[in-house]
Amino acid sequence: MFNQTEDASAWLEKRGGGALADKMGIEFTEFTIQRAVARMPVEGNTQPAMLMHGGAYVVLGESLGSMAANLHAGAGKLAVGIEINASHNRSATSGYVTGVCTPIHLGRTLTTHEIVVTDDQGRRCSTIRITNLIKEMPAA
Repeated sequence: MFNQTEDASAWLEKRGGGALADKMGIEFTEFTIQRAVARMPVEGNTQPAMLMHGGAYVVLGESLGSMAANLHAGAGKLAVGIEINASHNRSATSGYVTGVCTPIHLGRTLTTHEIVVTDDQGRRCSTIRITNLIKEMPAA
């Protein structure tokens, strides 16, 4: 049986978050099928007005939601994003933002996750929803 905490951490360590997540400074701090948490620095992820770039919020959300969907999908399966949307409520200007990803639906072929992104003061900055399609892993 899948040990959510230990096996999920090992799975994440082996797989990694990907090149874009690394480039943006995303750090996973908690990772299970039921809850995934990561943080990202504001510095280096801003738009010209020095506010957190809206696309950066979406990258954090998609990184969390896609990784959680792939963990749920299991061995031999691949979860790929088919829809994502975001509502930005506030702009972070310094420190870190933290995304908390929770499942809305975990099915055999589709998953939907909600990611709430907050600033260091706990204020909601963005709400992201992502749907992933689960399919067979392509042959190498």
